[in-house]
Amino acid sequence: MSLPHLAAITGRALLALLFILAGIAKIAGPKPFLAHMAEFRVPGVLLIGVIGLEIVAGLALLAGWALPYSAGLLALFCLATAVVFHAKLSERTERTLFFKDLAIAGGLMAIAAASL
Repeated sequence: MSLPHLAAITGRALLALLFILAGIAKIAGPKPFLAHMAEFRVPGVLLIGVIGLEIVAGLALLAGWALPYSAGLLALFCLATAVVFHAKLSERTERTLFFKDLAIAGGLMAIAAASL
């Protein structure tokens, strides 16, 4: 296996774990996530879709399956998360989380584009 191929697989795995583990955490203990969503007036019913997206698209990303779609959807999810939950850029922590979400989205977009 070539070094670039190994790097691509490792990078995808590291990104995928972020989403897969987040989805599992939401299943294991949904209350804090629902409270956070309610704080930002996001309907709690969307949590089921978020869990599905994180786990299914995360597994697809891990497996290298349908990368333009799985990475693209996760990138859009990160952008939405940044805008909805971390838009208080005057607060240092929120600003850091905002740009972290943008950076993850950028990496996912690069994967999606390279997979076309």
